[in-house]
Formats: sequence, structure tokens, C-alpha cells
Amino acid sequence: MKLKFLSSIIEPQETFSKIPTIIYSPNGKKLALATSDLNVTLFDEKFQKRDKFATKPVESKFGKKSYVINSLVFSPDSTKLAIGQSDNITFVYRLGETWDEKKVICNKFAQSGAVTAMVWPEENRLIIGLADGKVRYASVNSNKCSTLYKTEVFVTSLAQHPNRRSFASGHSDGSIILFSFDSKSQVGKL
Repeated sequence: MKLKFLSSIIEPQETFSKIPTIIYSPNGKKLALATSDLNVTLFDEKFQKRDKFATKPVESKFGKKSYVINSLVFSPDSTKLAIGQSDNITFVYRLGETWDEKKVICNKFAQSGAVTAMVWPEENRLIIGLADGKVRYASVNSNKCSTLYKTEVFVTSLAQHPNRRSFASGHSDGSIILFSFDSKSQVGKL
């Protein structure tokens, strides 16, 4: 395989953890990236910068340097963006269908630990992995969050199956847990 450099979409940054997370929207029309200055920049399908907005801490009294962005995930319809932060919060921003719509926070999900990974398998179903080992289900419609299962081990990653009926969580001890929405239980542990 040959790789070819095409272009840079942003200027290189001279900081630690320059681009902590980057993600495409499911419809392929948006690219979101978080930067170390706690902003999220949005690009269109031609990699043209279309928008940029600042994120916020769980509480303003803690200030802008009190957290980092650990995870981004688009909703299945590509109109919302969830932002998982180290200050134990997930914010969901409504981006809208067009670029001129105002970006507003539509959901806030307080967590018991730092958000480390997320997947969004269905419009109402946001799955959040935490540093304290919990994997949680957040309902975007009811603005409520509940624990699907808990381990004692840091959640390093989440991956959803293409059928969106199950997902896997990876943990810092090397374990992988498979979860099925159909049976509402852990399918297995690898």
C-alpha cells in the first residue's frame, strides 16, 4: 500500500496532545476534530473549515484548564455531536443539518468518572465508557443515564457492530467485553 500526503487541514500545533480526537459523521459530510485549546473545529466533505466552537467545563468555576476532551461521536443522523470530557461530563451539541444553524447544548450527562470512549448506535442510545470501568447508556430523549455494566478496569475503547445491535468495550487490563442490546446482557468476555 502506498500512502500519499494530500494536504493539511489545520496548521500544526506546538502543544502536548495536539489533536486528542477526530471523527467523521455517518453521512460523510462533516469532520469534527478537537484541539488541545479545547475547541471543536468542523469541516465539510471537501475539508473546508466551516465552523469552530469552544467547549466548556462541567462548571464554569473550574475554568478552561480543568479538563481535556477525550472523545467525540456523531449521532447516527449526523446532526448532533457528543463530547466526552475528563471532568466527568458528556455534552451533546445540536449542530443542525445546515452549516448556518446555531450550535447549542441539548443534553448534559454527568458521569462518575472521566469519559474515555463513546459510540452512538441509535438516535436515542449513546454509550459512554468511563475511566472508573463503567459502561453507561445515555438516553438523549429523556436526558437520563444508567449503567449497563461495571468493571473495575479503565475503559479504553468502544466499538459498535455494523448492525448497531451490539458493541464491544476494551479495557486497560486487555479484556474485551461484548454486549448485546437484544439480550440486554454481556455476551462474553475475551
